[in-house]
Amino acid sequence: MPTPIKIIIGKTILKAELFDTPCALAIAAGLPIETRPSEWGEEFYFTISVNHPLDSSATERVMVGDIGYWPPGQALALFFGPTPMSSGADPVPASAVNRVGRILDDSRLLKKEKGADKIRIEKE
Repeated sequence: MPTPIKIIIGKTILKAELFDTPCALAIAAGLPIETRPSEWGEEFYFTISVNHPLDSSATERVMVGDIGYWPPGQALALFFGPTPMSSGADPVPASAVNRVGRILDDSRLLKKEKGADKIRIEKE
């Protein structure tokens, strides 16, 4: 069963969920997370205290609204538009990520929070 979460950044609060996979459950167990996000195109990412390898959900094909875990950087990634590796409107991660969740609200609202100095992920 997915874990309901909320993403708080600037004035934007979005409902989301983490899937029922070992990697996503490890992330959920470490909530709340509050940190400074980095940006890569229209992706926020930040290091978390989870160390997990690629798993059966690993992919280089993500969609706007996906939440991924990037093992090389021990980072959580929120995809809300094209990244520097994109050739169209879909985001493309730097390399494969575990799909660990999805944003249920309109993830494109994150565009207005670019430059934010704090993001918080917590259980709903």
